[in-house]
Amino acid sequence: MKTFLNKFSLDRRAAMALAVAITAAATASAPLHAAPGDGPTEVAVDALMNQPELPDLVMGNADAKITVVEYASMTCGHCKNFHTKILPDLKTKYVDTGKVRFIFREFPLDPRAFAASMLARCAGGDKTLPMISALFETQADWAYVKENPTPKLFEIAKQAGFTQESFDKCLTDQALLDKLTAIRTRASETFGVSATPSFFINGKKLTEPPTVEGFDKTLEPLLK
Repeated sequence: MKTFLNKFSLDRRAAMALAVAITAAATASAPLHAAPGDGPTEVAVDALMNQPELPDLVMGNADAKITVVEYASMTCGHCKNFHTKILPDLKTKYVDTGKVRFIFREFPLDPRAFAASMLARCAGGDKTLPMISALFETQADWAYVKENPTPKLFEIAKQAGFTQESFDKCLTDQALLDKLTAIRTRASETFGVSATPSFFINGKKLTEPPTVEGFDKTLEPLLK
């Protein structure tokens, strides 16, 4: 590893990001890219809600009649579209009115998605979901660029209160990486998640397009 890093003269932050990337790619046991449509159309709600590694990221009333669980990757373009263009309307219509509890779970598709998810988790508390939103909003600046994405990620992280020290510490947190990997592996192996975003509504996989109209068609009958 030292030879590889020295050969390309990476600075300390870039080296750390690369280390995370290599580790994430090596430890993600499920296929990084799989065809959509595989897996069960319904899973046991008790099993779905048993997510012990990390606290669920939740919006909405705990007593809501409907629970929506999303599995998403921070580098997924369709996930960005959902979070920036569709979720705001769904939140206003269903979450803010107490009808739906919405749970976001990580399903990183690649090393950069792992790094972004780690940073969002390290932000902590009420900063995690806003940071996820910021990462989706700026996805084109860090997820797909050919150059080292670390400076842009650090720029975003600073807005959530990160210092250089806390940023570096987060991206080298092996325990956190292991927990995110476990969440992803369970989603794939137990719930049949094979594409992002994937949604479960009271345990049933969303089969409609993940649009406002698609959610309306699925949610409205459950609210009667």
